[in-house]
Amino acid sequence: MLTHQRLRRLAWYGWRPLEYARLMRLDRPIGIWLLLWPTLWALWTASAGHPRWGLVLIFIAGTVLMRSAGCVINDLADRNIDPQVRRTRDRPLAARRVSPYEALVLFLVLLALSFVLVLQLDRNTVRLAYIGAAITVTYPLFKRFFPIPQLYLGLCFGWGVPMAFAAVLGRVPRVGWLMLLAAVLWAGIYDTFYAMVDRADDQKIGVRSSAIAFGDLDLLLIGGMQALMLFALLLIGRSLELGVWYWLGLLLAAAGFAWQQYLARDREPAACFKAFLNNHYVGMAIFVGLVLALSHHR
Repeated sequence: MLTHQRLRRLAWYGWRPLEYARLMRLDRPIGIWLLLWPTLWALWTASAGHPRWGLVLIFIAGTVLMRSAGCVINDLADRNIDPQVRRTRDRPLAARRVSPYEALVLFLVLLALSFVLVLQLDRNTVRLAYIGAAITVTYPLFKRFFPIPQLYLGLCFGWGVPMAFAAVLGRVPRVGWLMLLAAVLWAGIYDTFYAMVDRADDQKIGVRSSAIAFGDLDLLLIGGMQALMLFALLLIGRSLELGVWYWLGLLLAAAGFAWQQYLARDREPAACFKAFLNNHYVGMAIFVGLVLALSHHR
């Protein structure tokens, strides 16, 4: 057990586990859930409701590791920007409590552990994992020039979908790519709410985001992405002939989207952050509806 005295001793030797945990955002698991839900949708869909639990555990562990690695490399790239943003100025790298060298070593360790997990899967899934790793590494650079980096982030957060289909079926069917599209749109939705929290600071320092690109059309365009995501999921349900439980899950997700629009109606940062957090329940509603529908599917 890591007592306070032992933590101080570790810090004396240059190892700060609590700061590394904060750097990986382990104290804020919402990102893990938002990354995990689409992967779970894909695993249950590809396996017709009966996934192998060993495979589920591999993907859960891989999700935690890759989300952590993504946070580390993002903060490493933004270590001189984050101190200028109120919400991020206390992050370990921004506050200089962790050095860039330590962050780079931590990132490489997380990447190596993820690679060990991926090697337990088939060759097609390994190839997709290389693409996912490349997307994760390039995202911090991509958001420097792309006006809507939230959609590129969606590829990072949704790439577990084609990997899950490949791991179960050995290929990615059309439904898998349609689910990836839904996941990308979903990331565009919740990360735009997230970006609305920092819009004033981002405009001052010249950081690009969908919240800035959308301007006063932000809620309208978020609503458009919400509608498109639900339509993609509806097409998946029709293609797989899923039952009433799935449609109920989508209905609850639609209600969650409506609630998010209401929360963010005045564009107050705290309310936009609540709208962002509410997406956890949207992902959960879709997953529960999918699981129940597949368990009753003939």
